[in-house]
Amino acid sequence: MIRVIDGKRYNTKTAEHLVDHESNAPRGDFRWYREALYQTKKGNYFLAGEGYASSKYAEPSGNMMGAGEGIIPLTKTEAFKWCERNAQDKVDIYFEDMITDA
Repeated sequence: MIRVIDGKRYNTKTAEHLVDHESNAPRGDFRWYREALYQTKKGNYFLAGEGYASSKYAEPSGNMMGAGEGIIPLTKTEAFKWCERNAQDKVDIYFEDMITDA
């Protein structure tokens, strides 16, 4: 998937795939989505995903919402927070520099 957002090209084929996440909603539920966290060669983070009509990836379809796909740019802090919520086992791998001992 390729999208240009605010003059920056995000490409899932050239970025490094870090981790996948799928929503807790069952596959047939309108809220279902799946997404993956990526990092570009320049160090920028983004989510690439797809989902059904009540997900964050929903797209207009006539006067209703339907399934869709998209890319969501993230700051490093947003990517770190996303990873904390959705891929706790990968936080140490990709965001070691943002972690301190309590």
